[in-house]
Amino acid sequence: MVKNLVEKGQLSEPLIIFNRTLQRARDLQATLSSGKSTIAPNIADLVQRSDIIFTCLGDDAALEKTVETICETPNGLDNKLFVDCSTVHPNTTNALSATITSHGAEFVACPVFGAPAMAEAGQLVCVLAGPSDSIKKVLPYTEGVIARANIDFSDQPAGKATLLKIVGNTFILNMVETLSEGHALAEKSGLGNENLHQFIGTMFPGPYTAYSGRLMSGDYYRRGEPLFGVDLARKDARHALDLAQASGVRMSDVEIADRHLADVQKHMGSKGDVAGIYGAVRQESGLKFEN
Repeated sequence: MVKNLVEKGQLSEPLIIFNRTLQRARDLQATLSSGKSTIAPNIADLVQRSDIIFTCLGDDAALEKTVETICETPNGLDNKLFVDCSTVHPNTTNALSATITSHGAEFVACPVFGAPAMAEAGQLVCVLAGPSDSIKKVLPYTEGVIARANIDFSDQPAGKATLLKIVGNTFILNMVETLSEGHALAEKSGLGNENLHQFIGTMFPGPYTAYSGRLMSGDYYRRGEPLFGVDLARKDARHALDLAQASGVRMSDVEIADRHLADVQKHMGSKGDVAGIYGAVRQESGLKFEN
């Protein structure tokens, strides 16, 4: 996302980067065109020097802590626009929107759908929620820059965006669970994984076929860095189950997927990927975790 903002965002000034781990900020800057970015030493410095601030953090606690620090910025937040791309509980989004706006700033929720390769290619899908006037200021940096499309929830509560993001991520969990069970059955029943993969590629081109390929190749356990880490996947599952319970809905598929994700954590720790569900299903089926 940062690379595409720098290369395609038509910025009038160098992009300012901050990461809680300084070396990660330096590593990121090293991948960008020379002179197109600068590193802020702290959050306050970044906020004071910026008009539009994008945030993207891994969980609710990290985001809440960051916003708390932001609100302590000297000279206040007047005329600042905050765009949060984190995947968090919608209650968290709504609460932080209220906090930010109470300090004189604008707030737009903008979680994104798409794997890292899609982010690299500027092919994400952005979900935007908040005041329409604020969203209009963000649009020049979404479609055609970091994204291929927008889902626009203008003038709806900011939490509607993260609500969709959480519900949408359950589709990913359920997809991986279905593929994992299908491939385990294909192997044990004699159908064969290649035959099943041919069916998937014909009937369900796109994400289903891509994940099926990841399972067959062993990418689900060989990858050094996860594409969708097991810890984050379980966080999303917890949020989905909490929302379901509060709404009087039973999400049995998500419950099963979360149980398998817990097995992935036990087997691989934080390096586990959501696709590791396949390994958990294999173990449950009397096969080795690794294919």
